Amino acid sequence: MSKSWLLMLISLLAVAGLILSSLSLVNHYKKSATEYCDLGENFNCDLVNRSPWSEVAHVPVAAIGMAGYVFLFVMSRIAASRPQAALLMLIAATAGLAFALYLTYIEAYKLDAWCILCLGSLAAISLIAILSAARVVTARRRAAA
Repeated sequence: MSKSWLLMLISLLAVAGLILSSLSLVNHYKKSATEYCDLGENFNCDLVNRSPWSEVAHVPVAAIGMAGYVFLFVMSRIAASRPQAALLMLIAATAGLAFALYLTYIEAYKLDAWCILCLGSLAAISLIAILSAARVVTARRRAAA
């Protein structure tokens, strides 16, 4: 996969993550039930998005996700011309993935409920981390050749 396609795919995944995080933020502040996200006892975004773990220092986790996806989008757009951006993108994606995995642990073992928006965001950040690592590895191989 060429580096321009790789970066474009990362950009698209960052936009998808931003949309999912934005929807989660709306649900976080919403007072009524979210119909499309309430799929039974174990799949309930409202339970997850309004739990005690949905904020860090009074900042909604979804807002942190939005900021992270915006950063990843910007890095993906400038990584072709600035090699250090690819490494920053990988570091940010790895940190985002670690945080998403922690939140998934909370869903599984503390809340016993899953949020489909959160799982979608987990998929997006997982793919971004993998693709960012591939971008850094291929760039380093090219530089060494």
